[in-house]
Amino acid sequence: MNNKPKLQQSLQKHSIYIVLVLMFAICSMISPYFLKSNNLINIMRQSCVGLLIAYGEMILIVEGFIDLSAASVLALSGVLSIAVYKSTGSLVLAILTAILVGILCNLFNAFFVANVQVPAFIATLGMQEIARGIALYYCGGSNILQLGNYTVVGQGMVGPIPLPVIILILITIAMWYLVTQTRWGRSLYAIGGNRNAAEASGINVKRSIYMSYIINGMLVGFAGVIFMARNNAGLPNGAVGYEMTGLTAAIVGGTSMNGGIGTITGTVAGAFIIAFLENIMNLIGVDSYIQQMIKGLIVVLAVAADIFSKRGKVTKVIIAPKDEEKKEK
Repeated sequence: MNNKPKLQQSLQKHSIYIVLVLMFAICSMISPYFLKSNNLINIMRQSCVGLLIAYGEMILIVEGFIDLSAASVLALSGVLSIAVYKSTGSLVLAILTAILVGILCNLFNAFFVANVQVPAFIATLGMQEIARGIALYYCGGSNILQLGNYTVVGQGMVGPIPLPVIILILITIAMWYLVTQTRWGRSLYAIGGNRNAAEASGINVKRSIYMSYIINGMLVGFAGVIFMARNNAGLPNGAVGYEMTGLTAAIVGGTSMNGGIGTITGTVAGAFIIAFLENIMNLIGVDSYIQQMIKGLIVVLAVAADIFSKRGKVTKVIIAPKDEEKKEK
């Protein structure tokens, strides 16, 4: 009797990884081109930017917040990074510029969320328009071309492995450590689970919020460099909708919109489930508009499944005492 609940808990805990394996197997059967080494490398390369955004979205959602400005901040960080590179020739300085721009934009978000108590949805929606407007104004609505060696960040190879993939692996390890092995990481779950209880236990909620948005800004800023380098152009109007890519990966990967639940490894699995789905739809020629509809449906279903699972747990907690009373009678 005790083994069944344990088995159910284990299956529920690892369900996202089971879905990932099944998705990989199904895709390999649908198209013979899916398992080609070039295609798999292309999937990994294309997943890099979305995953960097997804990590930022995951930590914010776990804490009970969100970032709708990620794509616009990515574009602003990327074009300003290219401007610095073209004027100085320093790739290091260009990358640092992108990260700094990402941090500054997210400090704006953090200030209004933590200090002014503006809902994160509204604060980051405002930054979405501000950052995109600045990027378009700076570039005059035109793309920046002839990037030179700047493209190595997005197109470089280390043996058979794309450089962005290696960078992503290192960032993934760092993010896993921060979320699971540090006091700040533990505070995310405490604040997302019950903010009042977290404050009562001595957690500095404002500082944690600022830390989360700063890390999110660093991730988005660096994603801007990879995105622009991969496209070999500074695109002030690029990456539109990428915040939804990150949100989808985090939500499909098991991050609860109610806060307090989510993992880096689950986010990775969620991102690759979406990447496999997009890739196989492209290989079999599914219309891009239909693909967009399918991805939107996936987000709704993932959130609905999360709400349903929470409702089931709450129902059990409420019903259990009544059942005990009936037994006593």
